[in-house]
Order: sequence, then structure tokens, then C-alpha cells
Amino acid sequence: MKRFTRILATVAFTFSLLCLSRTSAEGQQKPPNIVVILSDDMGYADIGVQGSKDIPTPNIDALAKGGIRFTDAYVSGPYCSPTRAGLLTGRYQQRFGHEFNPDSATTDNEIGLPVGEITMADRLRAAGYKTALIGKWHLGRAAQFHPMARGFDEFFGFLGGSHSYFEPGATGKNPLLDGRKIVGETTYLTDAFTDRAVDFIKQQRSQPFFLYLAFNAVHAPMHATDRYLARFPHIVNKQRRSYAAMLSAMDDGVGKILATLRERKLEDNTLIIFLNDNGGPVMAGTTINGSSNAPLRGSKRQTWEGGIRVAFIVRWKGHLAEGKTDARPIIQLDVLPTALAAAGVKPQPGWRLDGVNLLPYLTGKNSGQPHQGLYWRLGENMAIRKGDWKLVKTDELPLQAVNPSFYNDLTGAELYNLADDIGETKNLAAAHPDKVKELTLDWQQWNKELAQPLWAPAPRE
Repeated sequence: MKRFTRILATVAFTFSLLCLSRTSAEGQQKPPNIVVILSDDMGYADIGVQGSKDIPTPNIDALAKGGIRFTDAYVSGPYCSPTRAGLLTGRYQQRFGHEFNPDSATTDNEIGLPVGEITMADRLRAAGYKTALIGKWHLGRAAQFHPMARGFDEFFGFLGGSHSYFEPGATGKNPLLDGRKIVGETTYLTDAFTDRAVDFIKQQRSQPFFLYLAFNAVHAPMHATDRYLARFPHIVNKQRRSYAAMLSAMDDGVGKILATLRERKLEDNTLIIFLNDNGGPVMAGTTINGSSNAPLRGSKRQTWEGGIRVAFIVRWKGHLAEGKTDARPIIQLDVLPTALAAAGVKPQPGWRLDGVNLLPYLTGKNSGQPHQGLYWRLGENMAIRKGDWKLVKTDELPLQAVNPSFYNDLTGAELYNLADDIGETKNLAAAHPDKVKELTLDWQQWNKELAQPLWAPAPRE
């Protein structure tokens, strides 16, 4: 009897080991889910972990406390569409001519993310991912540019640059779409995008998924519901109060996404990246939304820090450190190679990516700088950052028609040391002519690799 009991115990133990081994193997084999959350026109100073005092953002703050926040994160375009083109391709968008926003009123079927560029959704779908875009596209309206022609299995959102939060737009040039079908009615748009994202997560079972949740909050028009406005009776300025309400709605959305992942026991196998598309529009002549970029100088559409430095948070529970900040300069181009690395996809040299896989830097495997230099060009606005030094040339005038002669003329560019002067108040060009020369030559070399813009600047929005 004892022998029989020992045999049964041995069989049971062996079986448990086999099950554990199988479970571990399956866990290792299944790539992580990837969630990229993009906010729109949010000010650098408008979330709690970056200094906001009047707008609580508990869920975005919780995301940062559970992950790593980059203090010196950038986007490659100081406004909407170019940033999105760079985000989804991992390449400086100026390399393929996507330098400016498409005109929202255009009927030109050739204006959009060039079809020769491969998107993050394309690459992840090829790796076995279910892919969805919920929210704002802004990369072309013609059929060949539609998200479902660019790697996304599902799309719920709008194709243009801005949208009413109250009216789905069953008529007009920029309706709310479910796939390719016009949506007649919906709830407050930020809530609608959140609900659809939650539904998408709940529908996923065994297949890994890539969710690109591109909120249009807090981009104009300044539409907020009474429910969210009621949270901010202390804000007297009407525009700032509407902005706060819109941001609070988005923060609620982030919280619901995190809660859904937790409920579905997906937290440990989901890489989450939260970032903004550009700095807040605070410059006269832009569609000012009540945001704040303090202590940064400048606005959306400029290459001062206020136009290009953004919130950037990475969380992968159980895989990355929690509650950390990282001051190394990075850029939104890094999202694609980081996501691919997490998914086990090895980039090929022919892809010509400019972004860098951040995972080795986040885990401590690499202790150096992800980038030797970062570069910007938007018409007659430019910048380069190497280390703490930044050379910048920008203005407060509307973007002009493309002037090829500008592209090597950096006369009047200003030099700042961001370690000592984050607000770009002390121009050091006269004191450091050698540094100006070094950065000028570096930027001009990069500039030679770029394409001419495929279309002219669009009116402001």
C-alpha cells in the first residue's frame, strides 16, 4: 500500500511539473499586449506628476508611479500629423515628406501618410497581433490612407484633425466612423473612445493585441459635459475650466483601461506607453485651449521646448522598474522599435528606423544615452539637441510656403544649455561659437538626408 501511495505521489508530482512547465512555456511564448495611449495638445505642466496643481490626474499619475517617466521626452513634430507619422513608422517623418499637417479642408486624395511607409500596426499584425485604432487618425482621408488599409484590423474614430465632442458628424467631411461606416449617434466623444477601447480589450482572448488609443482630448473645440465641469468650480477662467474638465475625462479613461487590464489579469503581460503629440497651444494665432507648458518656453508649432517636449510614461508591470524617472533624451520614434522588441520582432536594416529600442535602457542593460542627437525641422523652424546643448531657430509667425533656400541657413539660431536653463532664457550663442558651429554642421548633415515636403503647410488648427 505504501509503495502504491508513493507511486501515486510520484505520478502526481511529475504531472504537476509537466503542467507547470507547460504553463511557463506558454507564458514565455505569448508576446505581451501593447497599449499606446496618445493625448492631443496637452500642456507639459498639466498632469500631476509634472507639476499640475489645479487639475488632478490620479490615473495618469498612477501609471507613472507604476512605471518609468521620462522627463526629457520629445516628439519629432511640434504639431499633430507629423508626430503621428513618426510614431507609427519609427522614422523621422521628414525623410518621406510628411513634414506638415494635411489641410483639413483638402480634397486631394494624394495627401496622407505615404503608402510606401510600413506602420507599427502592419508590423505587429504580421507578428500575429490583433490591432485596433480608436480615436484620431489625421494621416489622410482617402481610401488608401484609411487605418484599415494601414495595418489596423479595427477602427473607431475620425480621419481629420479635430472633431466635435458632442456631435458625431453624420454629415460633413469628417464624420465619426466605425470601420468605414458612418456613426449616427454616440456619447461624449472621450467617453465613447474609452468605452470602445475597454470593449476591445475584453474581446481579446488568446491572441496578443495592439491597441492605439489616440484621444483627441484636449484638442479644441473646448467641449466638456456638466459632469466633468462640476469637478472644477475653483477654476475661474472659463477656457481653463473647460480644458480641465476635458483632461479629467481623459484621465478617467486611462483609469478604466488600467482597471480593465487588471480585471482581465493582463497587467503583467501588457506594455503600456502614454505620451502626448506635442506641447500645448499657447501661442497667439493657434487654437489656444487653456493649457500650460510651464516652465518651458514656447508653444505647439514651435521648436522651443514648449512645442516638442512632452509627457512620456512607460509601464510593464513585473518587467520594468516602478516609480522611476529617467532624464535621458528620447523621442516618440522610439515607441515602434520598443514595441517590436517586446513582441519579439527583430528590425531589419532595410527598415531604416530612426527610433531606438528603449527596453535595454529601461532594464539597466544599457547605461548610456539612447541617442547621440535629436533633430527637428518644420518649415522655417529647426532644432538640434546633443547632450544638454540645444541649437534652435523658431518664430511666432505662421508657417510659410516651403523655401528650399532656408534649409541650410541657420543664421540667427540660438544656443541654450538645457541642464541650466530649461526655459531657454539665456542665449549662449555668442559665448560658445564653436558649439554653435558643431551643432550647425551636425544638423545640416542630417538635413541633407531629408525629402522635400510633399505638401505645403496647412492653415492653423
